[in-house]
Amino acid sequence: MKNFLTLTLCSLIIFSCATAQSSSKKKSNAKTAQTSPPAPKKKQGKIKDYAKVITKDAITDEGLFNVHMVGEKYYYEIPIEYLNTDMLLVSRFSKLPSNLGGGYVNAGTKTNTRMINWERFKNKILIKEKSSSAVAADSLPINVSVKANNYEPTLFAFDIEAFSKDSSSVVIDVTKFYSTDVKAISGLGSRLRTMYKVRNLDNSRSFINSMKSFPKNIEVIQDFTYNATNPPVNTGDQTISIQMNQSMILLPKVPMQPRYFDDRVGWFTLSQYDYSSEELKADRKTYLRRWKLIPKDIEAYKRGELVEPVKPIVYYLDPATPEKFRSYMKDGIELWQKAFEAAGFKNAIIAKDPPTKEEDPEFSPEDIRYSVVRYVASTTRNATGPSVSDPRSGEIIESDIIWYHNHLRSYRNRYLLETGAANPSARTLNTPDEEIGEMMKMVIAHEVGHTLGLPHNMSASYAYDVESYRDGAFTQKNGIAATIMDYARYNYIAQPGDTNIRFVRQLGPYDDYAINFGYRYIPGANSPDEEKEILNSWIMEKAGDPKYKFGKQSSRFDPTAQTEDIGNNSIKASTYGLKNLKIVAKNLPSWTSDKTDNYEDLSELYGEMLGVWSRYVGHVVTHVGGVVEDTKNPSQEGEVYGPVDKAYQKSAMQWLQKNAFATPEWLLDDAILKNINYAGYTDRIRSLQSRHLNNLLNFERLGRLIDHKAMDAKNYSALDMLRDLRIGLWSETRAGSNVTVYRRNLQRAYLDRMAYLMTEELNPQRSRQYFNVNQSDVRALVRGELNQLKSVLSSASKSALNTETKYHYRDCIERIKNVLDPK
Repeated sequence: MKNFLTLTLCSLIIFSCATAQSSSKKKSNAKTAQTSPPAPKKKQGKIKDYAKVITKDAITDEGLFNVHMVGEKYYYEIPIEYLNTDMLLVSRFSKLPSNLGGGYVNAGTKTNTRMINWERFKNKILIKEKSSSAVAADSLPINVSVKANNYEPTLFAFDIEAFSKDSSSVVIDVTKFYSTDVKAISGLGSRLRTMYKVRNLDNSRSFINSMKSFPKNIEVIQDFTYNATNPPVNTGDQTISIQMNQSMILLPKVPMQPRYFDDRVGWFTLSQYDYSSEELKADRKTYLRRWKLIPKDIEAYKRGELVEPVKPIVYYLDPATPEKFRSYMKDGIELWQKAFEAAGFKNAIIAKDPPTKEEDPEFSPEDIRYSVVRYVASTTRNATGPSVSDPRSGEIIESDIIWYHNHLRSYRNRYLLETGAANPSARTLNTPDEEIGEMMKMVIAHEVGHTLGLPHNMSASYAYDVESYRDGAFTQKNGIAATIMDYARYNYIAQPGDTNIRFVRQLGPYDDYAINFGYRYIPGANSPDEEKEILNSWIMEKAGDPKYKFGKQSSRFDPTAQTEDIGNNSIKASTYGLKNLKIVAKNLPSWTSDKTDNYEDLSELYGEMLGVWSRYVGHVVTHVGGVVEDTKNPSQEGEVYGPVDKAYQKSAMQWLQKNAFATPEWLLDDAILKNINYAGYTDRIRSLQSRHLNNLLNFERLGRLIDHKAMDAKNYSALDMLRDLRIGLWSETRAGSNVTVYRRNLQRAYLDRMAYLMTEELNPQRSRQYFNVNQSDVRALVRGELNQLKSVLSSASKSALNTETKYHYRDCIERIKNVLDPK
């Protein structure tokens, strides 16, 4: 018993000592996590000697972190000085299957961007996501609350494997992080996983492809294969394979001074809630995304001299770029030099050929120090201008413009279809190199604009009068829009016989204006607040001039901010466009199949011609129930939103009856249709027409028209639109004439859409409606119009008509009855 007590006493003493040591270690580790001092040289717990982890067989790539490959494992050797340092983790698709995400996702598309810190906790290294959306000055008491209420998630935890021999770095095994399905950096989000019924990552077919370290970034390529029941490309193997590019980027130690966004000038932005503000709320601040440009000689800059920036924006061409296109690409990049001169800089943006190994042995498109125009051998018809920016300040760190080879085909086709009537050199499948080069130059310039921070400005083409597009001198000077950032690609208004016409877009005055707003250095302004008055004065100087108006691409209601349109009157512009398109349709076989002795190009171009027709029609549809948005501050005169004039809306409805809903016989050419398809002629026209009919008859448009009438009885109303539409679509009932199969199809499409408006139960969580449909006038108006139509059809069916028309009218009457009085 005595021995037992002695043993127990000894045990308690040992336990007490261990507890004291544990408590002491906790305090020590807490301090280590904050200050990250050099690690102890002796190994502790599972921490091994450096040489046993990074063996003599290791393949090492030196850079931001030294990256080691030992057998099948990858290790990061993280310098202690980079712990608790802001970095970006950017995930992009490198390769992906066709039609992933419905075709709106391309190689180069970013899937995740996160600001992170590497932090030490005891014998682990954590990747902690850092919030940049809620901020407060470190010196203020509220900063404690901001951190407590925006606690950052831990993305991954790594065991410390070893310390470097001088204890200046910590070694972790990152194999599992990059070779398993970590949701934080995955390319397949929850929506895509649900859509394709993704079951799991197949580890046997997934691996790390490569890992490279550069001075300011680390690039990892992952090859991942998922088991999926419903993949986007169904070849029977129930597989989705993607290649992901994971970039880890060191952010500047001192963030750039941000510049406030003003929604009167279009810009890509980032936002933060600033709890340091004196405002009686969490103050939301929005900043521009832009490169950091500082004049080399500030005094000369103050005197108004053009000055080079300390660090210009430099783009390198991809080594894969064909030689014959390189000059056009470089010219497209450097077109922006003039715009930067408006901001006081010379040689602010420079294009360079890819360096040789001798010139720069370290050059790599993946290196964050190099911005590159990537040339991608792909059938994708697109070009994109993504960039990476500092979420703390908006500073653009780097950009890679992506040019897909087959984008040339898109521009060739549209050049032929939209300008061929007035432009002889466009009437060929082999567009001259010089003209293709000019188009390529402008596409690159457009994408560069995005990488400089500029979004699309869809109001820029509305600045010019329609008739000006037929004036050679005007088009040569001004192009076809006030900015290269509009989706205004070709002059489709110019008519045969017009001379000296410029058909391709170019930079304009808005580009100079926007670049000055975003990039002019303001000496003496030491905070964003100190710049506000100056920025506002620049905007007010141009207020009211349509050349400097910004129109959002996202607008669904503003006819002055539409994609792919040109000119300030859509009815006139689309009339000219259709007049040209009819000439092209008549000549399409002679410009294509007669030359190639096959129908492949004829079929492709005919399909795209239908798309051009549809765009011209859509530009007019937008005016019905349209609202013009003119963004302004309260100190400026006038209202921000105003409905389109009633007379113009009635004209638009008349134009649609004549050009969209009357059968477009000129599109039904036997020389084309009977050589490219064996069936589907009538349904193709039905599909085109019903698309615009459904667009007219949508809840959102009807809601706007109801609002407009309520605000002013003189405005065009929902009843006006429904009545005008019914009278025009059913004009045969008044004329007592037979109804063709094309019109019968369209009239049945009308009844289907009216039934939709009458019965559709909308999910308020998913719909765009801003009014309660059931309690609005919509159902009553639709019911009234269907009753009117039923009465008209009853009378018309008694006339001497052919059998198809009689059957059609009787069927329509029954359909209306079923809608109004469902059984």
